[in-house]
Amino acid sequence: MNKLQEAARIVVKDCLAVKEGEQVLIIVDEPKKKIGELIFEAAKELGAEAILTEMIPRKNHGEEPPELIAKAMKYADVVIMPTSKSLSHTKARIDACDAGARATTMPDVTEEMMKRALNADYEVIKERGLKVAKKLTKGKEVKVTAPNGTNIKMIIEGRAGHPDTGIYHKRGEFGNLPAGEAYIAPIEGKSEGKFVVDGSMAEAKVHTEEIELVVENGYVTEIKGTEAAERLREIIQPYGKDARNIAELGIGTNDKAQLTGNILEDEKVLGTVHIAIGDNAGMGGVVSVDSHLDGIIEKPTVEIDGELIMKEGKLLIE
Repeated sequence: MNKLQEAARIVVKDCLAVKEGEQVLIIVDEPKKKIGELIFEAAKELGAEAILTEMIPRKNHGEEPPELIAKAMKYADVVIMPTSKSLSHTKARIDACDAGARATTMPDVTEEMMKRALNADYEVIKERGLKVAKKLTKGKEVKVTAPNGTNIKMIIEGRAGHPDTGIYHKRGEFGNLPAGEAYIAPIEGKSEGKFVVDGSMAEAKVHTEEIELVVENGYVTEIKGTEAAERLREIIQPYGKDARNIAELGIGTNDKAQLTGNILEDEKVLGTVHIAIGDNAGMGGVVSVDSHLDGIIEKPTVEIDGELIMKEGKLLIE
């Protein structure tokens, strides 16, 4: 068994605990067909009633899948979604989990990423994520600063922190694969300051293109930069003001993940944080829009109610 086949087996056996006879729905689009086929074969080997279905690629992260697929998702025991655009923040995914499905999205996953970041120690990642999520849940205000000029405050009081552990064994559980973050939806309308993305966002090149986002009353009011900033403006423009909502604060917890320019892996890198704009209805917020875009910040310092949680990219919770 090669590393890619082993990674596919980790997805179905270790991460999702697929059992004999379970209905496992694997949703792909053309760019991710090969990865979907490997997961399909791994699920078959475990005796599952595996179903592989291909849809036309979505135009943006957070856009709903076809209605027929959305309905099928609600009847599955397990839903696995290696697609080029994320289905994480869709109503279809939320409804499937509400109906009891264990689910994972793998937006724009690559073969190299699977071989590298899926072969991490997910028990360690789980414990790390649980500790960070607990701090977020207890917190009222979080401040993020960084050498690149990031300086933003977000109110999180009353919201729950969530660990993306990579272990989804219970009914209704959901997360990304490769996994490794703890995240929370800040209170809408309360974030103030600015954050500068120097990792990746909207196809920005890692380390070379910075995007500065000015935040007032919980919404991005200015997007400054060069080509990457212009691309970001173009992507969110059709979705209106809600696409500029400060939707998420996430803290990476996967020590095997690397910054590559692929947001699925980049947001999991230990020692980074990400701030997302757009939809947060699937993580405890109230904004529902067909767009959710994460921006990675390197070497951040994070304080929760004045307590130092991360200093210049070093996580102080282990």
